[in-house]
Amino acid sequence: MTDQIKIMLVEDQPEYRDAIKLALDNTPDLHLVSMYGTAEKALLSLERSQPDIVLLDLHLLGMSGIDAIPKFRESAPNTRIIVLTNSNREKDVLAAISQGAAGYLLKCASLDQIIDGVHTVMQGGASLDPGVATLIMDRVPLVPSDENIQLSKRKLEILALIAEGLVKKEIADQLNISYSTVDSYVKDIYEALQVNNAPSAVNKAHRLGLFKGQGMG
Repeated sequence: MTDQIKIMLVEDQPEYRDAIKLALDNTPDLHLVSMYGTAEKALLSLERSQPDIVLLDLHLLGMSGIDAIPKFRESAPNTRIIVLTNSNREKDVLAAISQGAAGYLLKCASLDQIIDGVHTVMQGGASLDPGVATLIMDRVPLVPSDENIQLSKRKLEILALIAEGLVKKEIADQLNISYSTVDSYVKDIYEALQVNNAPSAVNKAHRLGLFKGQGMG
């Protein structure tokens, strides 16, 4: 049996917590190690539980999810954070991604989509609601930069597909190349852009104007 993915849920609505718990309990490779209603309580137990994934609501009593993201990353740098919220406001999306969230999903997503999102992030991909991905591409302003970053046509093509919400396997199928080849390209893209996750890569590439000519600018 493969190691289970350990998940911490930070959510202040009991009914929604119960729905997520039921979905995770019924997924063999996922293990819900803890649930909390506030970010403060979750942070106190973070080092002890060491989850692989934190599913984090943004609008919590006390410390907000946005303010909690850098604290989670500081306390557990190997833990990936997926925002799970009702908010599709531009301000919240861009703040969460800039703070280092590896995914951004809306609570209107199906439970299967949330589970798929967890698997996607654990595989090194971005778990983005389609509307959120579009927002990143359409609304993040281009800014002048002295950075001279160049990506090959193939890498830009892969990055554009990531921005559309595709996972590595889907990209491999669409481009008719192997999964391992896509994985290698993605690692090269992250290194070139000096980022750690897919949302940050998409955000930075757009800000640098790398998508010009890709039909996405």
